Order: sequence, then C-alpha cells, then structure tokens
Amino acid sequence: MERVMRDFFLFLSKNRPMTKVAKQYGLRFGAARFVAGETVEQAVESIQFLNKEGLCVTLDCLGEFVDNEKEAGEMTELCIEAVQAIGAHKLDSQLSLKLTSMGLDLSEEVALENMRRIMDAAVENNVFVTIDMEDYERCQKTLNLFKQLKGEYENIGTVIQAYLYRTEGDIADLNSYSPNLRLVKGAYKESHEVAFPEKKEVDDNFKKIIKAHLLNGNYTAIATHDDQIIEYTKNLVKEHAISNDQFEFQMLYGICEERQRDLHNQGYKMRVYMPFGTDWYGYFMRRLAERPANVAFVARGIFNK
Repeated sequence: MERVMRDFFLFLSKNRPMTKVAKQYGLRFGAARFVAGETVEQAVESIQFLNKEGLCVTLDCLGEFVDNEKEAGEMTELCIEAVQAIGAHKLDSQLSLKLTSMGLDLSEEVALENMRRIMDAAVENNVFVTIDMEDYERCQKTLNLFKQLKGEYENIGTVIQAYLYRTEGDIADLNSYSPNLRLVKGAYKESHEVAFPEKKEVDDNFKKIIKAHLLNGNYTAIATHDDQIIEYTKNLVKEHAISNDQFEFQMLYGICEERQRDLHNQGYKMRVYMPFGTDWYGYFMRRLAERPANVAFVARGIFNK
C-alpha cells in the first residue's frame, strides 16, 4: 500500500495543470507545514527564527515546469532577490534552486546565462548556491552545467542521488572538482532500468557514497531523516577521524524538527532545507510520497477546516 501511495503522489507531482491550479490557491491543505511562505520576506523571518536556535538553512526557490524565457527570467530575479536578502540580513543561509526553473528545458544556454546572473549576485553577497538534482532525464545535463559553473565559481555545489545506478561513478567522476555535494536517497519515480528498486539497495548505496565522498576529503552534506544513515555517518567519521567541519546533516523544513535540534545540540552542523515560493505543488506532492504520515497530517488539516 505504501508503494502504491508513493507512486500515486509522484505521478501527481508531474501534473502541470495541477501545478498551475495550486499557484492560484496558495499554501492550503497542509502545504504550509513544509513551505516557509510565498515571498522572500516571509522566508527571511523563518530563517531568522531557525538561526536564533543555532540551525543553518538552505533557502530553496521553488519552481518547476518553466516553459518560456519570461518565466525563467522571473525565477532568476526571485533567486537574486533571495540572495540579496540573505546578504542584507546577514543570515546563516545558502540558496538552492532547480535548473528547470532557470530554463533548462528550453536550452542549456538559457539556463547557463540565468545561473551566471545568480552566481554573480551570490559572489557579491557571499552566498553558497546548490543546484538541486531533478529526475534521471535531466541528471547528466545538470552535472554538465555544474562542472562548467564550478570552473567559474567556487561557491557552488550540487546534489547526488543514491537510488541511481550511475551514482557511484558520478562520485568518482566529480572528485577532481573537489565538489561540495549534498547526498540524498532520491525522491523521483524512476524506471528499474536506471534506479535501485528496493529500499535496502538504496540504503546500501547511500552509505557507500557517503563513505567515498568523505574519504575523498570533500565537503559532504548528508540529507536524510533516516536514523540508521545518521548513526552510520556518526560512526564513520569517528572511525576515520573526520572533522565535523567536513560534513553536515540536512533535513527538510517542517519534518523531524526535534531531531534537528538534537543533532545541533550534539555539536553537529544541522542545515534545514527551507522551500518558499508560489510554485510549491510538485515539491509538496513529493513530500507526501516520501512519508505516509505526511498524508495523514494533511487529511486532518482538511477535515478540521
């Protein structure tokens, strides 16, 4: 049943008409639990609250299914506004974004031009930028653009997904760039031809790439709510005398909040992935797909209105 629900919500996450409808109705039916508002100003307030508690943030400018240069330009301006706000308010926050929102599906040239505008602002405001990974179809294009931008800017990283067969090879291939990578399990529905079908296989590969990237000496963000993966990482860094300055844990805004604070109190860097914006629908559907408990929370919110 859990797999059926996951597949159902992942199917909904790619529904373009529903994305447009969701923009019109705002953060309703539980989405506000996982999204820190629709404007930069609202996001700044949420970041300030978490910073006061000792938590770092990566602010995610939500955007998917951009299919014209005007929309890509608007998303670029939103990201620049977010970067400038982080700098102006001296927030302990990075920026995350998707290349499809920068126009990747239009052309790599459009996405690259928009990314350079964002990166110039990020350099000026001393903000680190992470390129989120999307589905398998866009994986290689994302890595290609990351490599090109990494040759021009130091303050940029990307994301590697453990559920893909290709991931171990990608870790090895990227090592020459000394990359700052966020390692995740992966949240898209992929064919068994390109992704591990079973959770245990994904978990085993996740541990493998965490170890490889850390032992390569590169900065590693372990993005997970899985206690077994967290404990594995803790034991690994102790065994190999890896400094806490070389890695951090990341968790999603609105999920496992007590666990986030526990990790911070234990002396680990804890970064909260905080989405904001009007284009929240696809992100919200993937959060529902990941955890059945999230569906129950939303259902209670609907029927209590």
